[in-house]
Amino acid sequence: MDLSHLIWHDGKFLGIEWSLWKVVGWLGNFIFFTRFFVQWYATEKKRQVVIPVSFWWLSLTGSLLILAYALTRHDSVFIFSYLFTWIPYIRNLIIHYRHVRDLRTCSGCGTKSLASANFCSNCGTRLNSAPVKVASNV
Repeated sequence: MDLSHLIWHDGKFLGIEWSLWKVVGWLGNFIFFTRFFVQWYATEKKRQVVIPVSFWWLSLTGSLLILAYALTRHDSVFIFSYLFTWIPYIRNLIIHYRHVRDLRTCSGCGTKSLASANFCSNCGTRLNSAPVKVASNV
């Protein structure tokens, strides 16, 4: 049973007419799809629903690649589908990095604590005064 005709059809890989932009579109689809596995793995590992920062990076990268491909197709439905998806992805990345920036390290055990915490959740050591907020664009 020869299945090679399914892979190479009419001299084309998977029967698809390949071009640079077609590769960009498929790469975007693949990257966007992998975020499912990243989120699933993180949730299974912690045994609670978790959305890791890599999920947002994969979402942003994949959707921008798909948008770039859609723009070359001049398909208004396809373009509109991905035109604004980057907004929540970037917003979630900003929120994440602000949160990481504001974490306080316990001098007793090195555990990271929320900026609003007065005591370390791990060892109970009183945390130093709140970190000084520096104005930034992030």
